This record gives sequence, structure tokens and C-alpha cells, in this order.
Amino acid sequence: MTAATPPTAPVVRLSALTWVNIFTRSLAIQGSWNYETLLGNGIGFSVEPALRQLPGGVRGTAFKEAITRESAYFNAHPYLASVAIGALARVELSLVPPDRIERFRTALCGPLGSVGDRLIWAGWLPFCSLVALLAFGLRATPIFVVVLFLVLYNAGHLALRIWGLHVGWTRGLGVASALANPVLRQGPTHLARAAAAAAGVAVPLTAARLLGHHVALLGVVLGSSAIAAIVLIRLHGRVEGYKLALVLVALFALVSVAR
Repeated sequence: MTAATPPTAPVVRLSALTWVNIFTRSLAIQGSWNYETLLGNGIGFSVEPALRQLPGGVRGTAFKEAITRESAYFNAHPYLASVAIGALARVELSLVPPDRIERFRTALCGPLGSVGDRLIWAGWLPFCSLVALLAFGLRATPIFVVVLFLVLYNAGHLALRIWGLHVGWTRGLGVASALANPVLRQGPTHLARAAAAAAGVAVPLTAARLLGHHVALLGVVLGSSAIAAIVLIRLHGRVEGYKLALVLVALFALVSVAR
């Protein structure tokens, strides 16, 4: 394999048990987060089961050098870091030169951070929160609301992690093209629109449920919501969606408990 040609097929075939091990480890990728290496230790921990396939096994020089390299500084969104885990496992087992692997790791950080933040923190999390709030406004029980949020949110983030491992492993050094996936590029925009639609229905329904027959107070709340919507439009691009969603959920939860 020449230095200019990315690998087109895995050098080795990883067992199903190894993939399960890699995936479960990736769920704890932030467990050793620190200011020096950020997600680096988590990347090394997650990719380690694959590195055992290197020549010489866990006692060999290739394994020791690879695990040291993969545990160095790395920064990305924790969910999309699975793309890096799969791709780095591929290039390590393809015996790509170390200096090229290090450049590849560095190049992955920026895209996997910015894309993940827009898709998850500014898109998926607010959308799931507002769907759960809508269910509450439609008279769902509190337990159902919590379960709905947990199931919906985790279904999305686990699917993203699994997709990331798959696409990283299958594409290796060519994984950058996967970041042009329509879900990653256009997903945040569509989620923002869906969240706005959910908020437009959820806020008045939730307010009506919490305030009951207090018509005057309900009018104040809805009027305040309309004013807040105008302010948010004026502040477009300067307010993070996930923070707003969490504030709304916390506010309605406090009012519900107070009543």
C-alpha cells in the first residue's frame, strides 16, 4: 500500500465480541477526560481491543507504540468520536506509517467536534426535550414523559455511535467523505425546524395543563412566551438550543412540583 492510497479493505477481520468490546468501551469515552489529553485516553481505551491484533500481540512493540499514540491528545464530540475509533483501528491494523496516523488523528478533531455539537447539542437534544414536553402538555403521566425522552434520545445517540464505528472502519483514511452525509450536513437545520414546531405546540399545552383554570395567569404566560419568541428571533445564532430546552424543562418541572 502506498502512502497516497487509503486502505480499501481491513487487513484483519475483527470478531463480533471484539466489536461489542469496542462499542461498550466507547460509551465510557469521557470517563478519563482531562484537560491535558481531553478524550485521548478514552480513544486509546476504546480502540485497544482492536490493537491486540497487531503483530506480536499485547506484548509486542507495535501494540505498545499504537496504544501510546492513540492515547494522546484528541478532541471531538463524544458521540461522533466513534468515527475516529473505527477509522483509527483500521489504519493501525493496516500498518499505516505512524507519522501519517498522527496527522490523520489531528485532522479528525475539528470536523468531529463541530459537526457533533451542531447535530446533537443544538439539534437532537432540544428536539427530544420538546417532544417530551409536548407529551406532558397532552396529559401524559410524568413517568411516560421521562421514559419517552430517554428512549427517543438514546435511540438517536446509540444509532449515531454504531454508524460511526461502521463508517470509520470501512473507510479508514477516506472517512472524511462520510462527514458529507446528508444527515450530518442538513440534520441540524431540519431538527431546528422540527424543534421550533414542537415548541409552538408544547409550550401553550404545557402552560394550560400547569395553570389549569387560571385564565389570567395563562394569558400572561402565553404573552410572555410570544415576547420570548420574538427576542430569540432577534438573537438568532447567539443562543444555544440545548440550554434553552433545558431551561424550559427545568422551569416547567419546578412549577409542577410547586403546585
